[in-house]
Amino acid sequence: MNKRPLYFDYAATTPVDDRVIQVMVECLGFEGNFGNPASGSHAFGQSARQTVELAREQVAQLVNAKSEHIIWTSGATESNNLALKGVAQASRESRGHIITSQIEHKAVLDTAHFLETSGFDVTYLAPDSDGLVSAEKVRAALRSDTLLVSLMLVNNELGTVNDVPAIGRLVREHGALFHVDAAQGAGKAAIDLQEWAVDLMSFSGHKLYGPKGIGALYVGPRAQDRLQAQIHGGGHESGLRSGTLATHQIAGMGAAFAIARESFTQELSHIQGLRERLLEQLADVPGVQCNGCPIQRIPHTLSLTFGEGHFNSSALSAVLAYSATSACNSASKAPSHVLLAVGHDADKAARTIRLSLGRFTREQDIDVAVNAIKAAIAAPAPFWAVAQS
Repeated sequence: MNKRPLYFDYAATTPVDDRVIQVMVECLGFEGNFGNPASGSHAFGQSARQTVELAREQVAQLVNAKSEHIIWTSGATESNNLALKGVAQASRESRGHIITSQIEHKAVLDTAHFLETSGFDVTYLAPDSDGLVSAEKVRAALRSDTLLVSLMLVNNELGTVNDVPAIGRLVREHGALFHVDAAQGAGKAAIDLQEWAVDLMSFSGHKLYGPKGIGALYVGPRAQDRLQAQIHGGGHESGLRSGTLATHQIAGMGAAFAIARESFTQELSHIQGLRERLLEQLADVPGVQCNGCPIQRIPHTLSLTFGEGHFNSSALSAVLAYSATSACNSASKAPSHVLLAVGHDADKAARTIRLSLGRFTREQDIDVAVNAIKAAIAAPAPFWAVAQS
């Protein structure tokens, strides 16, 4: 059996933490907590409901929100769709204005493009060369008919962090709603929804050592009456998202968020140290560039562009599981829309890799990664690459 490569793609997905798996298993099987949370007339349903509400509280605690403002979804993609489509379709206007950016996740960009076909006007803000969308750009784009501003907290390719508190204050003063995609931010950046002027925020379970297929949307007080459900059939989740709740997945996401809250400071320090170790050892590589703002960022995600010349990606892939772009772009094989937006051309984007660090990354893994990267730069091109050049 071939040895598995070292995992450096935590931004794409994380392995489920063993502690989370145990919580999920306890919700499966006849001896487990398998009841339907909506079946309140007997002990099985009541027990499942208690588990769901505990998990709702655990998610809320990580981001300093009230638990009643957390709505379960199937993941951040659904949460983004519910936020954007829900606000647009609940508007009394036949058309309105939405602001987002060129470097959002495709779950936001594709939804915004869909709303354009329905008559809504969308402004796609360009980031600066550091991969940030400034409050000043948002201010300049606001119009009298702006319904919603949707911007991510942490960029999934660069790791850059937008100034969400400052942007939120502007948007709230204007009277529009503010949605934040925090799929890459929860558990990595401090979030305070009691203090931030944010009305809607999307979360994902599988980005934080929880299971796939589960997510949540924070729906603040200003958004509750300005959001239209996208899935109907039973009026679950305050009428905003119908469907039988998946107790085991919800419990898993809750446990994952609770662990992230308990270990936040320690884990952040650990990953910061790993990032510094990686960059120090790559400092002598000619032409290497770390993309994105060096200050407003999380340490978990690094976008590295290498100098002109051949880069043997096949050799590197044998040692490291990494990404050449975000998971939402990989199927199309197109250059990263994020890298193009911050000034890379197609050639430079092709010489860029994303390394993302996580809970189970070790110092020795960093050393192996550095050696593998240097070897990939020095390795000769495979014969098919030479033939195509």
